Amino acid sequence: MGKSFYHYIVKFRNEKAKDEISKFANDIYEDHGFPKYSKDYHDISSYLELNGDFLTSMSIFDRAWELYVEDK
Repeated sequence: MGKSFYHYIVKFRNEKAKDEISKFANDIYEDHGFPKYSKDYHDISSYLELNGDFLTSMSIFDRAWELYVEDK
């Protein structure tokens, strides 16, 4: 079984985040309600649409998801 999306994306965390993926990873790490064990695009996408106030565009999530899928 592969990693959940959360466990994959947090590897991009960076204190001095300069790119959107790193900023997204930092924000997810700080979001204690994020579905940490989900591997399902629709579950995570729905969560972000309702609770992802930190996310300026869902296209950032889509790019991160593509990286996640490619890495599987």
